[in-house]
Amino acid sequence: MEHLASTEPYRAIAKDLARTFAPRAAKWDQDRSYPWDNISDLVSAGLMGMTIPTRYGGQGASFLDTVIVVEEIAKACTLSARIVVEANMGGISAVMAYGTEAQKEFVAPYVLAGDKPAICITEPDAGSAATQMTTTARRIDGGYVLNGTKHWITGGGVSKLHLVFARVLDTEGEDQGIGGFLLTQDPENGLTNDGFAVVSRERTMGLCGMPEATLQFDDVFIADDFVLQPPSGFTRGFADLMNAYNSQRVGAGTIAMGVAAGALEHAKRYLLEREQFGRPIAEFQGLQWMLADMDAAVHASRLMLHEAAQSRGSNGSQFPDITMAARAKLFASEAAIKVVNDALQMFGARGYGADEPLERMYRDVRMFTIGGGTAQILRTQVAGNILGIRTPQQRGA
Repeated sequence: MEHLASTEPYRAIAKDLARTFAPRAAKWDQDRSYPWDNISDLVSAGLMGMTIPTRYGGQGASFLDTVIVVEEIAKACTLSARIVVEANMGGISAVMAYGTEAQKEFVAPYVLAGDKPAICITEPDAGSAATQMTTTARRIDGGYVLNGTKHWITGGGVSKLHLVFARVLDTEGEDQGIGGFLLTQDPENGLTNDGFAVVSRERTMGLCGMPEATLQFDDVFIADDFVLQPPSGFTRGFADLMNAYNSQRVGAGTIAMGVAAGALEHAKRYLLEREQFGRPIAEFQGLQWMLADMDAAVHASRLMLHEAAQSRGSNGSQFPDITMAARAKLFASEAAIKVVNDALQMFGARGYGADEPLERMYRDVRMFTIGGGTAQILRTQVAGNILGIRTPQQRGA
């Protein structure tokens, strides 16, 4: 409980920001625009890159600290909560765990200033089966040359930092495994990459202000200094890098839980305010039971996510346990869809209308059983742990 108590200052900061973000959320959704104003506020509050160690300018916050912040932000603005996750978990965590000192010193200022690193894994023919990726990084003198296509890349077109996963080939074309490559696209500071292009953007159902882009790499040169290589090398490196993704899965599950918690708050308020048949609808037992189930689902999700955030994987990993992360995201994301759906149902036609935030929240939360590991893939990982069967992520490339 001592560590939980230490998170309260972060919760207070996040709650204050959430009050500012709530009235803006509909605008980002309607305009399909990136929430730059919110990011400026997040930077000022020290919540972008809060997990970056203090020696690189961050606060050295824990994953649990981040989870506390994300829940509060997600109640008001799903889009901003997703940015907080990706500025503190996943790609930035991988660099801080496996990067060289020079890489850490290069990357940290970008995130602290508001950049959300883009993790480039998914390809047109390699989604859940990430090890089937065909983007290649061929060894040449002084570095590697990237060729291939990535799509559904969150933040493509607005992110300056990119962590690109590619199949590593030696000078003879022999497969060496999968590695991570740091690419920076920052024209304002003269950092551009010939052969790199954002070629399209998806039109999404929810989280409409977040670009989901297709990226093209045509002979893009990445110098040796920007190769992110874990101690185990390329052969096992993909599994190590994907361990960092476990933290992002905890973050994604927390966004879903936070949206559900926000929907629960809206439902409680409405039940107490709305009257039908001469009395508040909060007095109707059927709605009380729905509310109780919603509360239990949110509470159970929160407990699982907090447990996962504080866990550590095997072999000395500093990232959350793969099974705990998968289990928590699976449960929280599916529970959140039902909670938000039930909240919308309580509002009736008013909930279905776009003037209420529940319509947007319902569209936003639907993504979290898909992105960052589908519910089906997560079930496979959890079952693999029960049965003692290693998943592709655990085996590496």
